[in-house]
Amino acid sequence: MSRGVVSIGFAGTLGPDAIAEIAPSVEAAGFHTLWINDTPDGDALAALAAAARVTRTLHLATGVVPVDRRPAAQIAAEVASLALPLDRLTLGIGSGIAKEGALARVGDAIDVLHAAGVPRVLVGALGPRMRRLAVERAEGVLLNWVPPTEAAEQAAALRELAPDTHVAVYVRTAIVDAARARLDAETARYASFPNYAANFARMGVDAADTTIRDVTDLGPALEAYTVGVDEVVLRAIVPEDTVAEYVEFVRRTGPTPL
Repeated sequence: MSRGVVSIGFAGTLGPDAIAEIAPSVEAAGFHTLWINDTPDGDALAALAAAARVTRTLHLATGVVPVDRRPAAQIAAEVASLALPLDRLTLGIGSGIAKEGALARVGDAIDVLHAAGVPRVLVGALGPRMRRLAVERAEGVLLNWVPPTEAAEQAAALRELAPDTHVAVYVRTAIVDAARARLDAETARYASFPNYAANFARMGVDAADTTIRDVTDLGPALEAYTVGVDEVVLRAIVPEDTVAEYVEFVRRTGPTPL
């Protein structure tokens, strides 16, 4: 994969049917990968299976599956049962909310997924020890809620440890005024979580500095990220969770005009 590719991310709560409607536009718009986050009420793997059936070359990724809620053996079994295309698949995993044993839990999950034949695992990581584990044991790291300069600095440091590691960054993005209230609400929610609040404090930034908002031209805001990392995932924030709103976001942000 070349440096600075652009991907897109959606909420798992949209469900497989909606994802199947949106995915062909994502592929046609030239996005590298479709990322789906996994929640208790939104199965990312089922959504990706729906996307796989209606696309040919679009890469597919989970961003991320918490392994304290869905153990790696269960993830691997579902990947097999859904016949997800391994040549297009990236499994993004994270430690989840359980603090105790997080490093060991994620390390064991990486081993289980590799043993099951999953060739590409990325780890969602906030802290330096988890990021180091990601580049030493998995294929890379998924950064989240970081501004462009910090993303570039973290990527450079990780490449010193493992030159071939893949560094992706998830960036919440709103491109229309009507979506910014939702972006503000999500930003405030994450800023209230102690682990994220501590991370923002370490970086010396406001949570809003880690999002893309108030842009008339996406190019400069996007380029600020792409110069430093391997992959930028535009996590789409739209006014309403409808297929039409997400397709419009895809149309306006994709590398290939539709």
